[in-house]
Amino acid sequence: SLSIGCKEMVTKHVLVRKLAAVETLGSASVICSDKTGTLTEGKMSMVKMYAAGRKYDIEGKGFDPTVGKIMREGTSEDAGRDMGVRSCLLSGLLCCNTSLEQVKDEETGALKYEPRGNSSEAPIVVASRKAGFNESSFGQYKRVVEVPFSSSRKMMLTVCEVDGREELCENGMPVDKKAKYMSVCKGAPNYIIDTCKEVLNEDGSVSKMTEETKKELLEIVDDYSSQAL
Repeated sequence: SLSIGCKEMVTKHVLVRKLAAVETLGSASVICSDKTGTLTEGKMSMVKMYAAGRKYDIEGKGFDPTVGKIMREGTSEDAGRDMGVRSCLLSGLLCCNTSLEQVKDEETGALKYEPRGNSSEAPIVVASRKAGFNESSFGQYKRVVEVPFSSSRKMMLTVCEVDGREELCENGMPVDKKAKYMSVCKGAPNYIIDTCKEVLNEDGSVSKMTEETKKELLEIVDDYSSQAL
């Protein structure tokens, strides 16, 4: 029966070197296959975000920041100017070492966007472009400290200068006039949330991070995770 099975597989252009392999394949109950390049493109994109108490949808795919916009969940209204959106994405950008460049496609000759750096940071850079930021924003916030991501701490941290600012950026969150530096930390949500003492509200005010708030935030993280985000 194994020989017959091998013969049928050959007609389907499947090469079988050992008969035992066919028997092993027949006993398999789950087959995991990497479909990158066929079903998926191997490009991470930000399609949803949560900032200052609100959920947002982000249009577009791939690395092209000119396609799509940021919208409040359930609406089609452009929310790229929302205080929470701009503050969140700029903060994320200031904690990235990845840039976005236009290059010529070798096959088609058309211009396309490609990230230079960490592929997991590319979605943050692309989304921040849709909110009006770019890599030149780094120059306005001099980085003085960087603690790279590590598997043990599961987070990355940067410290940038914000001296003289009353708000983080145009239409951004308020900044204490006495503040000289701002620390931005990104990483595993449960680690980050556990160290937070305050939370930013939609109106720009700050509230104490309670256990109930932590629970609500982790539920949102779980909801996004259940959607493979």
